[in-house]
Amino acid sequence: MRLHIHHATRYRYLEPASYSIQHLRLTPRLDPCQQTLGWRVTAPGNPRPQRDAHGNLMHTMTLTAPHDEIALIVDGEVDTLDTPILLPRGDDVSPLAYLADSPLATPDEAIAAFATAAAGSGAAREKAMRLMEAVAAAIAYEPGSTAVHHTATEVFAQKSGVCQDLAHVFVAACRAVGLPARYVSGYLLTEVDHVASHAWADVWLNDEDGWLACDVTHNCLAYGNFCRLAVGRDYLDACPVRGIRRGGQGEMMEVRVVVADSREAMQQAQQQQ
Repeated sequence: MRLHIHHATRYRYLEPASYSIQHLRLTPRLDPCQQTLGWRVTAPGNPRPQRDAHGNLMHTMTLTAPHDEIALIVDGEVDTLDTPILLPRGDDVSPLAYLADSPLATPDEAIAAFATAAAGSGAAREKAMRLMEAVAAAIAYEPGSTAVHHTATEVFAQKSGVCQDLAHVFVAACRAVGLPARYVSGYLLTEVDHVASHAWADVWLNDEDGWLACDVTHNCLAYGNFCRLAVGRDYLDACPVRGIRRGGQGEMMEVRVVVADSREAMQQAQQQQ
């Protein structure tokens, strides 16, 4: 499937910021399930590219002159495979690194007990599929019910959240039963009213020697209508834009994301927004 993607993030400040640094994970990963045909990230400050600890392509943007606006624009096309596949390890990071606790996806006793009961016994794939179904049933998708700093334990306790939160609970549940799992950020093509920025998770299946991509929000495997940007222990490692600034009081942020399966559909979607 060919995905056409437009992603614009604009920050405006009532009072100018004197300094900003942003880490941008806005370029698709070099994973065998997708091929980038054309991709452009437009940002101020001549961002410097590098690979982070998880193998993601990251651009570091630094602004040292006063500024009252930052505009980050992404336009590109990606070809994706239309069937789920097992992703190879593909980098120097051991899957065991994704068994460790992380700030937003550490299981507590409640999640551990839930995961143990839901996973049952059997092969790693069977456990992962049962956990995905259980988390999807336990956590209601409710936009606006959480913020980006909410942890898996907080979301599990309140039983509601957004895609980021369901991914965190699922990752924590996998880790609780000994399955390495990592958070994935990216884009989703969907025919329903759903934000095109998305989050899901990879589970390492040691007996099959590969990562299985699981979209717990929709209780399905991720394949052709997904574009992968970054992976990490949780959102903090893989979020598309993360940084700090000095000054810049009264911040206002506007985000616009469009994912379409043709240039014509992209143009129509942009005209409707």
